[in-house]
Amino acid sequence: MKIAVLGTGEVGRTLATRLAGLGHQVTIGSRTADNAQAAEWAAANGGAHGTFATAAAGAELVLNATAGEHALAALTAAGAQNLDGKTVIDVSNWLDFSAGFPPKVVVPDEGSLVEHLQAAFPGARFVKTLNTVNIKVMVSPQEVPGRHAIFVSADDAGAKAQAVELLRSFGWTDEQITDLGGLATARGTETYLNLWLLLYGKIGHGSFNISLVEGAVQGSAEAAVESATESTVEA
Repeated sequence: MKIAVLGTGEVGRTLATRLAGLGHQVTIGSRTADNAQAAEWAAANGGAHGTFATAAAGAELVLNATAGEHALAALTAAGAQNLDGKTVIDVSNWLDFSAGFPPKVVVPDEGSLVEHLQAAFPGARFVKTLNTVNIKVMVSPQEVPGRHAIFVSADDAGAKAQAVELLRSFGWTDEQITDLGGLATARGTETYLNLWLLLYGKIGHGSFNISLVEGAVQGSAEAAVESATESTVEA
Protein backbone atom coordinates (compact mmCIF):
# COMPACT_ATOMS: atom_id res chain seq x y z
CA MET A 1 0.00 0.00 0.00
CA LYS A 2 1.11 3.56 -0.66
CA ILE A 3 1.24 5.31 2.71
CA ALA A 4 2.10 8.91 3.58
CA VAL A 5 3.53 9.63 7.02
CA LEU A 6 3.31 13.31 7.83
CA GLY A 7 5.99 14.37 10.28
CA THR A 8 9.74 13.79 10.48
CA GLY A 9 10.11 13.61 14.25
CA GLU A 10 10.78 10.42 16.18
CA VAL A 11 7.17 9.29 15.93
CA GLY A 12 6.97 9.87 12.19
CA ARG A 13 10.28 8.22 11.42
CA THR A 14 9.56 5.20 13.63
CA LEU A 15 6.14 4.64 12.10
CA ALA A 16 7.55 5.07 8.60
CA THR A 17 10.34 2.56 9.30
CA ARG A 18 7.90 -0.04 10.63
CA LEU A 19 5.58 0.43 7.67
CA ALA A 20 8.43 0.18 5.17
CA GLY A 21 9.59 -2.98 6.91
CA LEU A 22 6.14 -4.45 6.37
CA GLY A 23 6.50 -3.89 2.63
CA HIS A 24 4.49 -0.69 2.18
CA GLN A 25 5.56 2.10 -0.17
CA VAL A 26 6.14 4.90 2.32
CA THR A 27 6.62 8.58 1.64
CA ILE A 28 7.52 10.74 4.60
CA GLY A 29 6.26 14.30 4.35
CA SER A 30 7.52 17.56 5.82
CA ARG A 31 7.11 21.29 5.34
CA THR A 32 9.89 21.46 2.74
CA ALA A 33 11.02 19.10 0.02
CA ASP A 34 14.65 19.22 1.18
CA ASN A 35 14.12 18.23 4.84
CA ALA A 36 17.38 16.60 5.94
CA GLN A 37 15.80 14.09 8.34
CA ALA A 38 13.30 12.99 5.71
CA ALA A 39 16.02 12.58 3.09
CA GLU A 40 18.17 10.57 5.50
CA TRP A 41 15.24 8.32 6.40
CA ALA A 42 14.35 7.72 2.75
CA ALA A 43 17.92 6.82 1.85
CA ALA A 44 18.20 4.35 4.73
CA ASN A 45 14.82 2.68 4.27
CA GLY A 46 14.17 2.64 0.55
CA GLY A 47 11.29 5.09 0.88
CA ALA A 48 10.54 8.48 -0.56
CA HIS A 49 10.26 11.97 0.89
CA GLY A 50 8.74 15.27 -0.09
CA THR A 51 6.41 18.01 1.05
CA PHE A 52 3.23 17.28 2.97
CA ALA A 53 1.30 17.80 -0.28
CA THR A 54 3.53 15.51 -2.34
CA ALA A 55 3.32 12.74 0.25
CA ALA A 56 -0.46 12.96 0.64
CA ALA A 57 -1.18 13.26 -3.08
CA GLY A 58 0.34 9.89 -3.91
CA ALA A 59 -0.95 8.03 -0.86
CA GLU A 60 -3.80 5.59 -0.36
CA LEU A 61 -3.55 6.02 3.42
CA VAL A 62 -2.28 8.99 5.45
CA LEU A 63 -0.85 8.99 8.99
CA ASN A 64 -0.60 12.28 10.83
CA ALA A 65 2.43 12.00 13.09
CA THR A 66 3.05 15.72 13.55
CA ALA A 67 2.87 17.40 16.95
CA GLY A 68 -0.74 18.14 17.84
CA GLU A 69 -0.28 21.89 17.82
CA HIS A 70 1.00 21.70 14.24
CA ALA A 71 -1.48 19.12 12.93
CA LEU A 72 -3.95 21.54 11.37
CA ALA A 73 -1.18 23.47 9.61
CA ALA A 74 0.43 20.27 8.34
CA LEU A 75 -2.84 18.90 6.95
CA THR A 76 -3.66 22.27 5.43
CA ALA A 77 -0.30 22.17 3.68
CA ALA A 78 -1.05 18.60 2.57
CA GLY A 79 -4.17 19.94 0.86
CA ALA A 80 -7.81 18.99 1.30
CA GLN A 81 -7.87 17.75 -2.29
CA ASN A 82 -5.13 15.24 -1.41
CA LEU A 83 -7.00 14.01 1.69
CA ASP A 84 -10.55 13.77 0.38
CA GLY A 85 -11.90 10.23 0.47
CA LYS A 86 -8.81 8.87 2.21
CA THR A 87 -8.38 7.38 5.65
CA VAL A 88 -6.33 9.71 7.83
CA ILE A 89 -5.03 8.07 11.00
CA ASP A 90 -4.25 10.70 13.61
CA VAL A 91 -1.78 9.57 16.30
CA SER A 92 -1.01 13.06 17.59
CA ASN A 93 -1.66 14.73 20.94
CA TRP A 94 -1.99 18.48 21.47
CA LEU A 95 0.19 19.38 24.42
CA ASP A 96 1.08 22.80 25.83
CA PHE A 97 4.55 22.86 27.45
CA SER A 98 4.51 26.60 28.19
CA ALA A 99 4.20 25.99 31.95
CA GLY A 100 6.74 23.16 32.05
CA PHE A 101 6.24 19.46 32.73
CA PRO A 102 3.77 17.85 32.83
CA PRO A 103 2.28 19.74 29.91
CA LYS A 104 -1.36 20.70 29.63
CA VAL A 105 -3.58 18.73 27.27
CA VAL A 106 -5.22 21.24 24.93
CA VAL A 107 -8.90 20.56 24.21
CA PRO A 108 -10.35 22.38 21.16
CA ASP A 109 -13.94 23.62 21.11
CA GLU A 110 -14.95 20.58 19.07
CA GLY A 111 -14.08 18.36 22.04
CA SER A 112 -10.93 16.71 20.74
CA LEU A 113 -8.09 17.41 18.33
CA VAL A 114 -9.22 14.77 15.86
CA GLU A 115 -12.75 16.21 15.78
CA HIS A 116 -11.19 19.62 15.17
CA LEU A 117 -9.29 18.13 12.22
CA GLN A 118 -12.33 16.29 10.88
CA ALA A 119 -14.33 19.53 10.94
CA ALA A 120 -11.57 21.25 8.97
CA PHE A 121 -11.35 18.45 6.40
CA PRO A 122 -14.87 16.99 6.05
CA GLY A 123 -13.95 15.02 2.94
CA ALA A 124 -11.32 12.95 4.76
CA ARG A 125 -12.12 9.92 6.94
CA PHE A 126 -10.35 10.41 10.26
CA VAL A 127 -9.45 7.70 12.77
CA LYS A 128 -7.89 8.26 16.20
CA THR A 129 -5.64 5.53 17.52
CA LEU A 130 -2.15 4.82 18.93
CA ASN A 131 -2.04 8.14 20.80
CA THR A 132 -2.26 6.50 24.24
CA VAL A 133 1.13 4.75 24.10
CA ASN A 134 4.68 5.80 23.34
CA ILE A 135 6.24 5.18 19.96
CA LYS A 136 8.00 1.92 20.85
CA VAL A 137 4.75 0.39 22.06
CA MET A 138 2.86 1.76 19.05
CA VAL A 139 4.82 -0.33 16.57
CA SER A 140 5.84 -3.20 18.91
CA PRO A 141 3.11 -3.93 21.45
CA GLN A 142 5.15 -6.85 22.79
CA GLU A 143 7.28 -4.20 24.53
CA VAL A 144 4.61 -4.48 27.24
CA PRO A 145 3.67 -8.03 28.33
CA GLY A 146 0.11 -9.21 28.73
CA ARG A 147 -3.24 -8.10 27.41
CA HIS A 148 -2.96 -4.34 27.36
CA ALA A 149 -5.30 -2.16 25.34
CA ILE A 150 -5.17 0.05 22.28
CA PHE A 151 -8.19 2.16 21.38
CA VAL A 152 -9.80 3.08 18.07
CA SER A 153 -12.28 5.91 17.43
CA ALA A 154 -13.85 6.69 14.04
CA ASP A 155 -17.17 7.59 12.45
CA ASP A 156 -16.45 5.82 9.15
CA ALA A 157 -16.63 2.02 9.36
CA GLY A 158 -14.36 1.48 6.37
CA ALA A 159 -11.69 3.80 7.73
CA LYS A 160 -11.89 2.13 11.11
CA ALA A 161 -11.45 -1.31 9.53
CA GLN A 162 -8.42 -0.05 7.63
CA ALA A 163 -6.89 1.27 10.85
CA VAL A 164 -7.57 -2.00 12.66
CA GLU A 165 -5.77 -3.94 9.92
CA LEU A 166 -2.79 -1.64 10.33
CA LEU A 167 -2.80 -2.24 14.10
CA ARG A 168 -2.86 -5.99 13.52
CA SER A 169 0.12 -5.72 11.19
CA PHE A 170 2.03 -3.97 13.99
CA GLY A 171 1.29 -6.93 16.27
CA TRP A 172 -1.78 -5.74 18.16
CA THR A 173 -4.20 -8.62 18.71
CA ASP A 174 -7.97 -8.50 18.42
CA GLU A 175 -8.19 -8.94 22.18
CA GLN A 176 -6.08 -5.83 22.66
CA ILE A 177 -7.82 -3.65 20.07
CA THR A 178 -10.75 -1.85 21.69
CA ASP A 179 -13.28 -0.17 19.41
CA LEU A 180 -14.66 2.75 21.41
CA GLY A 181 -17.15 3.85 18.76
CA GLY A 182 -17.44 7.17 16.96
CA LEU A 183 -14.87 9.91 16.62
CA ALA A 184 -16.25 11.76 19.65
CA THR A 185 -14.92 8.96 21.88
CA ALA A 186 -11.43 10.28 21.17
CA ARG A 187 -12.22 12.92 23.78
CA GLY A 188 -11.54 10.19 26.30
CA THR A 189 -8.31 8.89 24.81
CA GLU A 190 -6.87 12.35 24.19
CA THR A 191 -7.56 13.57 27.73
CA TYR A 192 -6.18 10.27 29.06
CA LEU A 193 -2.80 11.84 28.30
CA ASN A 194 -3.16 13.71 31.60
CA LEU A 195 -2.92 10.38 33.41
CA TRP A 196 -0.32 8.97 31.01
CA LEU A 197 2.01 11.87 31.73
CA LEU A 198 1.64 11.42 35.49
CA LEU A 199 2.40 7.71 35.12
CA TYR A 200 5.41 8.51 32.95
CA GLY A 201 6.70 10.82 35.67
CA LYS A 202 6.14 8.12 38.27
CA ILE A 203 7.62 5.20 36.31
CA GLY A 204 10.40 7.12 34.60
CA HIS A 205 10.01 5.59 31.12
CA GLY A 206 7.34 5.14 28.47
CA SER A 207 7.26 1.37 28.04
CA PHE A 208 3.95 0.85 29.79
CA ASN A 209 0.27 0.69 28.95
CA ILE A 210 -3.08 0.18 30.61
CA SER A 211 -5.09 -3.02 30.57
CA LEU A 212 -8.86 -3.31 30.32
CA VAL A 213 -9.90 -5.94 32.85
CA GLU A 214 -13.55 -6.93 33.07
CA GLY A 215 -15.22 -8.27 36.16
CA ALA A 216 -18.30 -10.47 36.40
CA VAL A 217 -21.37 -8.83 34.87
CA GLN A 218 -23.94 -7.93 37.50
CA GLY A 219 -27.01 -6.15 36.23
CA SER A 220 -27.32 -3.65 33.41
CA ALA A 221 -24.90 -0.94 32.40
CA GLU A 222 -27.47 1.63 33.52
CA ALA A 223 -27.55 0.06 36.98
CA ALA A 224 -23.77 0.12 37.16
CA VAL A 225 -23.69 3.81 36.32
CA GLU A 226 -26.43 4.50 38.87
CA SER A 227 -24.50 2.55 41.52
CA ALA A 228 -21.29 4.43 40.77
CA THR A 229 -23.13 7.74 40.95
CA GLU A 230 -24.66 6.85 44.30
CA SER A 231 -21.27 5.81 45.67
CA THR A 232 -19.79 9.11 44.58
CA VAL A 233 -22.56 11.05 46.27
CA GLU A 234 -22.23 9.04 49.47
CA ALA A 235 -18.47 9.58 49.55
